[in-house]
Amino acid sequence: MEPRRSQHILVVDDEPSIVDVLATALRYEGFDVDEASDGRAALSTAQDNPPALIVLDAMLPGLDGIDVMHRLRSDGIHVPILFLTAKDAIEHRVSGLTVGGDDYLSKPFALAEVIARIHAILRRVGSESVDEGLLRFSDIEMDESAHEVTRNGHVVALTSTEFNLLRFFLLNPRHVLSKTQILDHVWHYDFGGDGNIVETYVSYLRKKLEAAGPPVIHTIRMVGYTLRETTTA
Repeated sequence: MEPRRSQHILVVDDEPSIVDVLATALRYEGFDVDEASDGRAALSTAQDNPPALIVLDAMLPGLDGIDVMHRLRSDGIHVPILFLTAKDAIEHRVSGLTVGGDDYLSKPFALAEVIARIHAILRRVGSESVDEGLLRFSDIEMDESAHEVTRNGHVVALTSTEFNLLRFFLLNPRHVLSKTQILDHVWHYDFGGDGNIVETYVSYLRKKLEAAGPPVIHTIRMVGYTLRETTTA
């Protein structure tokens, strides 16, 4: 999916290796990229030339990512922010801030997931051309613009929650997703956090998908769920 030429992303992290790998990947995707290694440089860069999106380390030394976000928004700069957090560090703080176009990922992260999240956020806020607006895996196709899912050419009727659940799986194919991750990104903390609701909706989604083909959502015992092709012995 090709972003518009005018789009640029601001990448902010105090670890040069992370900035370098993200900036390189984003430029390959067609974005213009600005870089910053601390909160004050991020503020200055974003105020001078507001980006389409900021990839922001939440735990910057000095002026941290949360403070950067608050200052930008108090200045009327409401660009979406994808937070990067240390695993199990301040996700509970970030979670309350991930509204609208915002999101967060824990380190270490899969580069492909960062790219997918950025495209998804930009589509949500309407700053990226949608092109076909399609997500595909095996014989499953999701048309986000039409809010329609097909499998083997057959329409699969899904509720809004089932659609969002499948979308999260499609954005993370072959990755094992924990119940906590699914709650965070599908229910966005609006639900009380009972993991049983994940089991229930995964069961609903499986039944509908398997009516048109073999199983693709697999349970990884004591870990979570993954979207992958069924292997035959």
